Amino acid sequence: MVQSKNTPTVLMKERFDLLSAICSKETTRLYSTSFSMGIYFLNKEIRQPIYAIYGFVRLADEIVDSFHNYPKSTMLEELKKDCFLAIERGISINPVLNSFQQVVNQYGIEHQLISLFLKSMEMDLAEQDYTMEKYEEYILGSAQVVGLMCLHVFTNGNQDDFERLRLPAMKLGSAFQKVNFLRDVNADYQELSRSYFPDVNLSAFSDADKSKIEQDIHQEFKEALNGIRELPRSCKKGVYLAYVYYHHLFRKIGKAPAERVMSERIRVSNGYKFWLMFDSLVRYKLNVM
Repeated sequence: MVQSKNTPTVLMKERFDLLSAICSKETTRLYSTSFSMGIYFLNKEIRQPIYAIYGFVRLADEIVDSFHNYPKSTMLEELKKDCFLAIERGISINPVLNSFQQVVNQYGIEHQLISLFLKSMEMDLAEQDYTMEKYEEYILGSAQVVGLMCLHVFTNGNQDDFERLRLPAMKLGSAFQKVNFLRDVNADYQELSRSYFPDVNLSAFSDADKSKIEQDIHQEFKEALNGIRELPRSCKKGVYLAYVYYHHLFRKIGKAPAERVMSERIRVSNGYKFWLMFDSLVRYKLNVM
């Protein structure tokens, strides 16, 4: 038997919630060293909710990016239905969705943010001619709303703080996503037939094209940092660490010519990430962010 007569049902539910939390955490650790280390430096009570958000985001992203021999569109639609059903019921047999619905319900994350995110994932299912309007729509759904989901956790119901920090959170999510686009530009173009940047011909990607994109990202990082300085202490250190990682990657990409960016995936080694972690913690303690 799975459950003995002496095992309280509530205990079994607690075990399943624990399993769900572990699945979200391990998903984050497997797919992102940078975010995992950033989350580690959040206050303990808010780490798991952020793992849950990242786990859900990663689940949807994997469907559109990796499951090439399977019915992606059907699977994404099933994920969408299962997600909102889990939120309504307050439980899901899918551990990652179970973990995510708890965060959505606990922190009052607007369902519209989830819908916008899933809409951006749907855009990845077909080849897109990214006009500026579609580009901004994709950035909103794939990155900015994720920043707002996390901000709901960080501000813990304080609506004044949430509204004050809304725009910087969106700018940070946008900057992270655009750095990802530059880092992965070759794989996206060659393997997935994706070209996100509007009015840019990647078959003739130039240093001028790259510079224009980088100017936009630089401004978003600047605005995001101002918001990070105003975050609650419970999350400021961890978010700043993620910012430092991505900003360093951005600077490293900035030093590379367009030709190199189109031919290889520029990375930051794990060893250097640890050095950045130490440096960012010193800066944080000295309040020279």
